[in-house]
Amino acid sequence: MRRVRILIISLFFSQMILGCAYKPDVQQGNTFDEKQISQLKVGMTRQQVVFVMGTALLQDPFHKDRWDYVYSLAKGHAKAERKLLTLYFTGDTLTKIDGSQVAKITLE
Repeated sequence: MRRVRILIISLFFSQMILGCAYKPDVQQGNTFDEKQISQLKVGMTRQQVVFVMGTALLQDPFHKDRWDYVYSLAKGHAKAERKLLTLYFTGDTLTKIDGSQVAKITLE
């Protein structure tokens, strides 16, 4: 009986220790902030947008007039945060800015 108690207690504490393992922060995608977004103006050229925002992470070959800037940050064991900014072009001119920068998406 004593061995069973020791075994159960050992398993309990080993699970506690494993559950407290370090998990590093993971950043992926394009980093962007409100300052950069406020510099974007409808009518800018693609080259001006790249100067302000950098090269878009996602450039769909089927929709060449759409650039998606995606950023996600997973801090340790917390829920991941994701930001998405989509820019639409007509020819070489920025025509629409759409995104979830204001309302950040929280992933499970």
